Amino acid sequence: MADILPFKRPTPAERHKGKSLCRHGHHKWVVCKEKQFDVRQGRLVSVYRCPRCGAEKVIAK
Repeated sequence: MADILPFKRPTPAERHKGKSLCRHGHHKWVVCKEKQFDVRQGRLVSVYRCPRCGAEKVIAK
């Protein structure tokens, strides 16, 4: 038998779930493991990424 595909469109609430916090500046910052440390202008920096919206921020140590 073939796999049955769902034809129901996701509701706007399902598509934007978790993004309202990010829109109001409440990101969930996690250290980016693939680019954990990067040398920029002779200083060591850490790269943080929000898993909900994909925003990035860089903090110099």
